[in-house]
Amino acid sequence: MMKKLLLAFTLLFSGLLLHAQTEKPWSQRMAATAMHLWQDSLPGHNWSYDQGVVLQGLQSVWLQTADNEYFKYIQRAADRYVTADGAIRTYKAENYTLDNILAGRSVLMLANVLNTPKYYKAVTLLRNQLSKHPRVPEGGFWHKKIYPDQMWLDGLYMAGPFYAQYAAVFHEDADFDDVANQFILMEKHARDPKTGLLYHGWDQSKKQKWANPQTGQSPVFWGRADGWYGMGLVDALDYFPANHPKRAELLTILNRFAAAITNYQDKNTGVWYQVLDKAGEKDNYLEASASCMFVYTLAKGVREGYLPAKYLPVAQKAYAGILKQFIETDAAGQVNIKGVCGAVGLGGNPYRDGSYKYYTSERPVVNETKGVGSFMLASAEIERLANAKAGMGKTVLLDSYFNNEHHKDMTGANIPFHYKWEEWDNNGFSLFGHIFNTYGLHTATLYQAPDAANLKKAAVYVITDPDIPKENPDAKYIEESHVKAISDWVKKGGVLLVLNNDTGNAEFKHLNKLMAKFGIQFNENSVNRVVGRQFEMGAINIPDDNTIFKTAKKIYIKELSTLQLTLPAVARLSNKNDIVVATARYGKGTVLAVGDPWFYNEYTDGRKLPADFDNFKAANDVVQWLVKQTTAK
Repeated sequence: MMKKLLLAFTLLFSGLLLHAQTEKPWSQRMAATAMHLWQDSLPGHNWSYDQGVVLQGLQSVWLQTADNEYFKYIQRAADRYVTADGAIRTYKAENYTLDNILAGRSVLMLANVLNTPKYYKAVTLLRNQLSKHPRVPEGGFWHKKIYPDQMWLDGLYMAGPFYAQYAAVFHEDADFDDVANQFILMEKHARDPKTGLLYHGWDQSKKQKWANPQTGQSPVFWGRADGWYGMGLVDALDYFPANHPKRAELLTILNRFAAAITNYQDKNTGVWYQVLDKAGEKDNYLEASASCMFVYTLAKGVREGYLPAKYLPVAQKAYAGILKQFIETDAAGQVNIKGVCGAVGLGGNPYRDGSYKYYTSERPVVNETKGVGSFMLASAEIERLANAKAGMGKTVLLDSYFNNEHHKDMTGANIPFHYKWEEWDNNGFSLFGHIFNTYGLHTATLYQAPDAANLKKAAVYVITDPDIPKENPDAKYIEESHVKAISDWVKKGGVLLVLNNDTGNAEFKHLNKLMAKFGIQFNENSVNRVVGRQFEMGAINIPDDNTIFKTAKKIYIKELSTLQLTLPAVARLSNKNDIVVATARYGKGTVLAVGDPWFYNEYTDGRKLPADFDNFKAANDVVQWLVKQTTAK
């Protein structure tokens, strides 16, 4: 059933984009609109969630393209508010509004990429707000101080993912209980058992005029409110430890949520109404931002394995409906999104009663920030799914036993670093991991010695830059038992990627004992040395007929060890007389070797290399090739 659904999705998706195959992907086209509309900075004069949702959309496009223009825009927008000393201009913690937390996700990304103290200080200000933020007796955050005793669905996206990511980055593991409780409490008090949908708000005191006197719930199901909740849940789950006791409950909630919104998808258009359960009633209208948010939630949920594949056709139909109902291209070629509800809420002055009439009286507009941001997010997820079929449900396992350097992070914790999935700075593999995710694989890390049991779960195993004593006084070497476990795993069909380093910066003797099994040896040398920023010294051109690198034409690899080969190994890329990439078939499995870690962020994320280098494309080419090997007989 899974294969049939994935095949159906692939065919439908191909047809959907047929008319636009000469254009850039929709995510990039909407990003161009955003950066054109708000050239200097995002709208508004105060730190707000409107900026946050657009920046999240732009971040998703940067990760898909490694185009530095997106990153620079995000940094410029953040720097409009974050001062040199880490304060946030116009932000007032004492206002206690969850809306102020969302844009902190972009600042936390900048902190992780750049390791700049001011960004860490800024996100700590936001985290400190949550420590003092007023709560209902059961522990749920008030949406705002000016709305006492009230939880709104919006707040779960505004604060939940940031709170979870901060907990992961700063090792505040106890906070995951609190993050989970926010989602659990909101569903407990806002969910309607008949429809499965969630009401926009819940008043614990039951004193608000909009509140049901028995339940405290607001009157109707507003589409974007449910959209905020769904996006917040799939994003927060990304950071939850796999063994967290409340993770399973969150997944159950997500599955209930997905079933409910699917039931209210409009059968004719594929999208959703402003008031979800009142299709076709007077003044109700098809609404763009909620539809984009539901696409993002369902598509990402399936890709990450949080939801079953049956929701792929739902997301696909909805995305096709979004393009038909809401997306227009003007005479200048700019892509615009219409049908977006403006800002709405509950209570306040003038008073918003949360009635059907209230929500439907807020008429849709064009290029509203929530629509622009959510369309970029939905588009990036749909675009990722186009490549996810072959690797979906498989795992790429990164060694952190032979490469196990440690350093102290900004909290003082002694953590593994250097070529790790969770590292966003120059030394990390976060973008490489994102590419694997795009091709359907889950990323995982092996901190123990490889053996038959722990390798069994991996489709791809990655060994990078084995330690030497100057890097790790407790360096672990590849011994005979490891050689046997790894080679036996490859023989049974495993795909091994080995990224070594140049001499003096990696271990060769023990690694080469493993590689001898496959006819590959790393030479203890260092070629393509580069002086300063003379990048052409590290350039390698790729022939048009290369069997691995289908899209990359020019790459940058500096200070790499070259390869010597015997059968069954085959050279896949050479530079002058040096072999720099090789593969070998071994039993049912495959080995790919490169004499450099190569795919670390410094040379793939678009921020350093000149634009004519294709390292990001090369990383995509390699991942695509590796995934194909996992299904090769």
